[in-house]
Amino acid sequence: MTVHLEVAEGVGTIRLDRPPMNALDVATQDRLKELAEQATRREDVRAVVLYGGEKVFAAGADIKEMQAMDHTAMVVRSRALQDSFTAVTRIPKPVVAAVTGYALGGGCELALCADYRIAADNAKLGQPEILLGLIPGAGGTQRLSRLIGPSRAKDLIFTGRMVRADEALTLGLVDRVVPAAEVYEQAHAWAAKLAQGPALALRAAKESVDVGLETDLETGLAVERNWFAGLFATEDRERGMRSFVEEGPGKAKFL
Repeated sequence: MTVHLEVAEGVGTIRLDRPPMNALDVATQDRLKELAEQATRREDVRAVVLYGGEKVFAAGADIKEMQAMDHTAMVVRSRALQDSFTAVTRIPKPVVAAVTGYALGGGCELALCADYRIAADNAKLGQPEILLGLIPGAGGTQRLSRLIGPSRAKDLIFTGRMVRADEALTLGLVDRVVPAAEVYEQAHAWAAKLAQGPALALRAAKESVDVGLETDLETGLAVERNWFAGLFATEDRERGMRSFVEEGPGKAKFL
């Protein structure tokens, strides 16, 4: 298999494993979707790390495979390509990308599917599809512009240039830059901390933010309001408030 799901301490690591560059061929895309849906369903997975290994996150699509496709084949395949990445964005749990080495093309688009991105100090990210006479096709034109703004996204997409970790941090493309040897450790720690939090409240927070970004303010406020009120029916809310009153803030332990 070219993608694996490993679970420990409430954290599911979705690990790309297609040496040497984790090229995202059709089989890898389909497997990614399968494991994202599995991580969504599994109760023992409370947070997720996306990881490509110590050397590279993912250097992009399998160009040789794509070269053999004509227009008709890609019309059929493009929806499945987007669906595999959308499955990652729809994991209703905190998701962090641990970015090492190259995250280019589809690799960058996969990192964009996470809620938070921790990059190695030697990481390089970009959307070089324009250099192939193409545009990003796995969500890059949409998620990148929503994350860093349209003009910055257009600069990266129009030029196809790679950015180093420090510039990616300045652009808001990544959220933290750490030494390469610490990327997975820090990403796992981020996920493990949230895995101990109130699962339904975290799901509500993620859905409220994500849906709100895709709609108008009034609709977003309605989503937030419904989730906020609904959480008053949960044991986690009772536990959290009781702990606050009896022990002070930040000491509640959730199941």
